[in-house]
Amino acid sequence: MNNSNTVSTPKLTSSPKPSNASNGSLPSKSSTPTTKLSSTPTSNHIVKSPTTPTSPTKSPVKLTPNAPVKTNGTTIPASKQSTTEKKSVPFTSNNVSVKKEPIVPPKRRTKILESDEDSDDDKPLAKKMATNPPPKPTVTVKVEPKEPKLSSASNPTTPVQHNVSVKKEPTTSPPKRKNTTIESDDDDVPLSKKIKQPEKSQKLPKTEKVTPEKAKSSTTPKSSAASHKTSTTTSQKTSSSSYSTKTTTPTLSPQKGGKRKKKEEEEDVWRWWEEEKYTDGRKWTTLDHRGPVFAPPYEPLPNNIKFLYNGVHVKLSEPAEEIMTFYAKMLDHDYTKKQTFNTNFMTDWRKSMTQAERELIKDIRKCDFIQVSQYFKELSEQRKAMTKEDKKAIKEENERMRKVYGFCMWDKHRQPIGNYKIEPPGLFRGRGEHPKMGSVKKRIVPEDVIINCGRDSPAPKPPEGHRWKEVRHDNKVSWLVMWTENIRGNNKYVMLNASSRVKYEKARKLHRVIDKIRLNYQTDWKSKEMRIRQRAVALYFIDKLALRAGNEKDDDEADTVGCCSLRVEHITLHDRVSGIGDNVVEFDFLGKDSMRYNNKVSVEPRVYKNLKLFIENKEENDELFDRLTTTSLNQYLSDLMEGLTAKVFRTYNASKTLQNQLDNLTEPKASIPEKILAYNRANRQVAILCNHQRSVPKTFEKSMVTLKAKIDAKKSENDENKAEFKRAKSDYKNAKNQASQKRLEQAEKKVQRSEEALKKLEVQALDREENKDIALGTSKLNYLDPRISVAWCKKWAVPIEKIYSKTQRDKFRWAIDMATADFHFYNYEGEIVLRNIDDTAQEEDESSPQGQSDDEE
Repeated sequence: MNNSNTVSTPKLTSSPKPSNASNGSLPSKSSTPTTKLSSTPTSNHIVKSPTTPTSPTKSPVKLTPNAPVKTNGTTIPASKQSTTEKKSVPFTSNNVSVKKEPIVPPKRRTKILESDEDSDDDKPLAKKMATNPPPKPTVTVKVEPKEPKLSSASNPTTPVQHNVSVKKEPTTSPPKRKNTTIESDDDDVPLSKKIKQPEKSQKLPKTEKVTPEKAKSSTTPKSSAASHKTSTTTSQKTSSSSYSTKTTTPTLSPQKGGKRKKKEEEEDVWRWWEEEKYTDGRKWTTLDHRGPVFAPPYEPLPNNIKFLYNGVHVKLSEPAEEIMTFYAKMLDHDYTKKQTFNTNFMTDWRKSMTQAERELIKDIRKCDFIQVSQYFKELSEQRKAMTKEDKKAIKEENERMRKVYGFCMWDKHRQPIGNYKIEPPGLFRGRGEHPKMGSVKKRIVPEDVIINCGRDSPAPKPPEGHRWKEVRHDNKVSWLVMWTENIRGNNKYVMLNASSRVKYEKARKLHRVIDKIRLNYQTDWKSKEMRIRQRAVALYFIDKLALRAGNEKDDDEADTVGCCSLRVEHITLHDRVSGIGDNVVEFDFLGKDSMRYNNKVSVEPRVYKNLKLFIENKEENDELFDRLTTTSLNQYLSDLMEGLTAKVFRTYNASKTLQNQLDNLTEPKASIPEKILAYNRANRQVAILCNHQRSVPKTFEKSMVTLKAKIDAKKSENDENKAEFKRAKSDYKNAKNQASQKRLEQAEKKVQRSEEALKKLEVQALDREENKDIALGTSKLNYLDPRISVAWCKKWAVPIEKIYSKTQRDKFRWAIDMATADFHFYNYEGEIVLRNIDDTAQEEDESSPQGQSDDEE
């Protein structure tokens, strides 16, 4: 144990060399401190995390003429290579191939005349051919064997590629004659030019598919990147599931026919929205999947990376060390400066320690995480500095894993799974001042997981040495995997990635009957029952302000509220506010994710009067709607219309706002960037309505400075182009010739392009500034009917890629398929049944509501 009382910080470099533990440099199990993505895991579900590989040296493997050559699965010994070289080798200008042919009799051979000394390269090939030539030295083609890039399942008849070099043999001792021919249609091309064709014309045979693994094994040494790739066991690769044929490794060669491939992918999509729904409560009939992917196992710290307590190196047990690294990774984060975060961390960390460690480590202020934090920073920098080849290898492996675990067979249709990877362990952060921030999220193991699959389908195999908590066959639920997280005790699910249009159709139905529902709750403002009055006022807020309904919270959860759980302290009543009007209610509370909702709105006089009544004789911490719960409110709404809940109001108001804003803001003659700006402004109004705020990103100012510099540079370029256009215009007036006209047209096009680019940058800067503290994505993904956006794109010729990312397009594929340019959110033509609504409701007495005695007040 090091008895030094000083804290030493390791000297870290981007490419450290091997060193002893005493010098403080980053260690490595090999020559450099790289972290493995994976070796082959012992478990068929646990994969290793992608970390930094060393840069591989990629150079082709050149075999000497005396080395054995493997061709089409047959190894040619060195002793027989000379015989192999004497086989006939057809040579063409566009392709190189080696194939076995019968030896042609000498009298039918065609030879190429020596033309090195006669300077006849400009003669056509036909004039160089001699029908009955005398014996002269020939141009020989020497084949340098190279290991072919072929899979083990190659067709024996497929030509093998080799590097071919043209070499003149000495005339004193010529080798045996070879049947060397040139097959070409361009006989007028000189021979020397044909022989010097570049090697780039060589191509892989179209019939071959070279996988990344086979290509690497046959062309390059085994790079370190390969050792960092995650892999699965043979049982996974050779699974007999009905979808195993669709999870093959992608080919190395570039894919051609992109449009055809895209069309085929679209044809493979299950159009679930066009099929009839089950009416007996079933979600599926058959379900088969591979189970989840668990987080990679913990890799202990190198010996020279030390954790210090009170200046002394302490070697922690592996469970305690792993949790310690969670904190070290967040050392520079603001969370580690919060008392609640540190207290919760120490409490959970000490639970993982041994008895001796608990007796020693008691005060987090004496803990020194600097070396560990610096170590992970260095690993992060190495990951950023990875070569393109390493990144590509990791990407290909991740894609292979996605094809294996990221799909299931749902009613005999191959469907994508949304979140097939189980979240790794770490420290819980929460939003705002969450009371459990800093608590340790434990590692999920197979013993915590419940699997749901079809009875006739084999249950996915757990990792070796483990077993599932339970295997169910419940076709009344749509989840595939379930477990319980330890922080709040909530259930977590692995589910399909598909999205349903049902909730948006409910919102469209609501638009058809919203006036009747509003008339109904406005009548209830005057009810004699306090319960009904409170429900009617709460429903008014949910409808007009798009407030969330809110749920009951435990004491150990964040103090966030919704409409039904508002307290007296969350509202302030103002008889009049300048600029707003009369009967103003000021809201100030923390909503979902601890986002503050602060708003002043003018309300109906009857609502204002009821609020005064609700807060009479109540303390600040008392509930505003003490006779209302979210459950009772949703039950009331479902009695009005099937499937109607408080959340449908939020979806309805969000989609309605987007539709109205797009109708008003879109200019038909605007450019594509201007139309996208109009869309984002419409989306912004929805985000404001739903209180979808975010903190201004830390990199915002820096990104704006960079964008401003681009705008200034583009302005200068645009000014130069305009000056050049004026000169070209003047020259054309004086010359009036074709050359000056061409220069004028080119200058005009340059001005047009630079002006468009400048306008695009200016629009981007304005859009970024307006939405710096607004989260547009939340409403777009969860509350806005995607058919509104799709129809808008189709109507105004805006590429759908400008609105939705690839993942979002997959989520809303049903909307892209269904919505036409004339789709409008308001135009719902289906049948609607509205219950328990009296269109001729009588106005109630304005006396005090019943159900509230003096004692209760």
